[in-house]
Amino acid sequence: MLDEFARRREEGNRAVLAEGNLTLKRFFALDHDAYAAGALSQKDKELQGLVASAVLRCNDCISYHLGQAKACGARRAEVVESLAVALVVGGSIVIPHLRHAFAVLDELWGEGADAGS
Repeated sequence: MLDEFARRREEGNRAVLAEGNLTLKRFFALDHDAYAAGALSQKDKELQGLVASAVLRCNDCISYHLGQAKACGARRAEVVESLAVALVVGGSIVIPHLRHAFAVLDELWGEGADAGS
């Protein structure tokens, strides 16, 4: 599931940026820069992005931020707690997106993996 998502995302990003539109390029750069380590670690920012993505109900964004969080060393337990925050903030409308998040979570961290890993 994630390999296909990554392929589609990369192709889509190339198509958007190939237009050469300065506003589009600047926004993509701003998005990239916002997640760089600063006062907050990149991992913490990716977990924040995950919460926002769940609340905004964007499965593509959830998949992306889960992959980035894993790459930044996030533990499964940190992701699960972040998703719990998203549910509290967003309410029951977030539940279908939690289902998606947990399917991706199991793909990345392993189904039934120890909550601390």
